[in-house]
Amino acid sequence: MRYALTAASFLVLAGCSHSTPAPSSSPTSQSQGAPVSMQALVEAPDRTEADRALDAGRHPAALLEFAGVRPGMKVAELMAGTGYTTEFLVRAVGPTGKVYGENPKVVLERFAEKRWQERLARPVNQGVVRVDRELDSPFPPEVNNLDVVVSNIIYHDTTWLNVDRAKMNAAVFQALKPGGVYLVLDSSAKPGTGIADTETLHRIDEKLVRDEVEAAGFKLQEESNVWRNPQDTRDWNSSPGAAGERRGTSDRFALKFVKPG
Repeated sequence: MRYALTAASFLVLAGCSHSTPAPSSSPTSQSQGAPVSMQALVEAPDRTEADRALDAGRHPAALLEFAGVRPGMKVAELMAGTGYTTEFLVRAVGPTGKVYGENPKVVLERFAEKRWQERLARPVNQGVVRVDRELDSPFPPEVNNLDVVVSNIIYHDTTWLNVDRAKMNAAVFQALKPGGVYLVLDSSAKPGTGIADTETLHRIDEKLVRDEVEAAGFKLQEESNVWRNPQDTRDWNSSPGAAGERRGTSDRFALKFVKPG
């Protein structure tokens, strides 16, 4: 049963993300302040149709703008999976930037290897550096002075991967430059549940995430409501394979932390 749970969780990583509408205003209106280039990245003609089918749920232009990704930056993604978000990051940093896509061994072996290889072979992803490492120590020593690190709907997966999250967050802190951004986005569990629902409902308590990341030295700078849905009861399995008709209605928190400098 544990394997089935982890496989369902990884559907998010493989690109089968469950979308969350913003109740008070649409994601489009939320991200109107983004530079035109961000939406242009979404509309790039060389993107695959499989990726395009995920855009409504992922709101990639809003994510790039919220993270503050710009041309020339050095950026990393934790547990990149098959690389949907990684490709957006490398498009955003352009030819003068660099993106590190990290994946743990078990994720590659069970779910991602073939599609990850296929994505990295595409010309647009030539600026991506593949990083095969565990989340406890996600970057080699030479990966430092990063501008942004993205954790996109994978923080809850650290439980079944038995990750030491204190070490992971400390490693992210170390790899970022002063003023660098650590963006954490995940599906919300009920307040006070901690990690109890991470494998059964594929959700995690927002306060726990805040506390753990701030314990590593980060300061919470900003939140985004683009992925919020206060009508979500947070008591059902939000994984794509289990959500059924409710797929796309789970509440998500998006937190931008900054390394003081």
